[in-house]
Amino acid sequence: MNAKADVYHQYLYIIFVVSLYWIVSILMVFLNKILLSSDKIHLNAPLFITWFQCITCVGICRLLKGLSNVCPRYFYFPEGNPFSYKIVKTILPLSILFTGMIASNNLCLKYVGVAFYYIGRSLTTVFNVIFTYAILGEKTSLRIIICCALIIFGFWLGIDQENLIGSLSILGTFFGVLGSLTLSLYSIQTKKVLPTVNEEIWLLSYYNNVYSIILFIPLLLLNGEFQVVYNYDKICDLDFWAAMVISGMCGFAIGYVTMLQIKVTSPLTHNVSGTAKACVQTVLATHWYDEDKPVLWWLSNAIILSASAAYARIKQLNM
Repeated sequence: MNAKADVYHQYLYIIFVVSLYWIVSILMVFLNKILLSSDKIHLNAPLFITWFQCITCVGICRLLKGLSNVCPRYFYFPEGNPFSYKIVKTILPLSILFTGMIASNNLCLKYVGVAFYYIGRSLTTVFNVIFTYAILGEKTSLRIIICCALIIFGFWLGIDQENLIGSLSILGTFFGVLGSLTLSLYSIQTKKVLPTVNEEIWLLSYYNNVYSIILFIPLLLLNGEFQVVYNYDKICDLDFWAAMVISGMCGFAIGYVTMLQIKVTSPLTHNVSGTAKACVQTVLATHWYDEDKPVLWWLSNAIILSASAAYARIKQLNM
């Protein structure tokens, strides 16, 4: 009886984690879209916004660490030194993927609508199959190849329909594909790296954001974004900085719940969950922005979601 109760509680916990990931992720996408593309903000510095979110995340981690020292009974933050040679050597490759992932996601969102954001980043499952074979040497069945082919077809159909209605962004689509690639690698690598930090996802999130702050600096200099921010007419606007801080808090939350979801499920389940979440996000976006999409555009979404679900089912049966 106790075993059944434990299994029941475990399933409830997984459902809670996945639901939390959905809520935080959707909120993060809509908030970032406002910061990146709204006429009210009007700041052409997507990498700076992402960089500031990393700074906010590190600030939250440091606050939690301080509170855990003062009130260890109520707060906890694991001990760790991000500037230890051993830690840098182990975590830095993952942090490079993390930096590429969050930068690509925000750049994609800057150039495409929230509704198309799902299609633009739908190739994660395809990349997951490719890298699982390339890195882990796992062979792929014909059924999985068919699922991947359907996802690619749905992706192509979505791009074609977006082009027909005159709202296709080639640059945004490129960053969407790059985001899918880095997310797939990041999910696989996270599962490998977590044991080296004793499965402490808060500590890994802290390390990732510390290293990302440093990694973003040359990118910001190359893109000239420090100069853009310096000349920004709302640089002293409290509403702007309040929105930036809130987005940073959401960035901390999404980083945490992403790793938590990977930890309690698997990289594969995380990718499928992200795909399903993005479908709901697409429906919400079309209603929120009052967008009218053609039938074939919706069909592309349905093909990608169905193929991704079939892929997950096949992997589950194989396991």
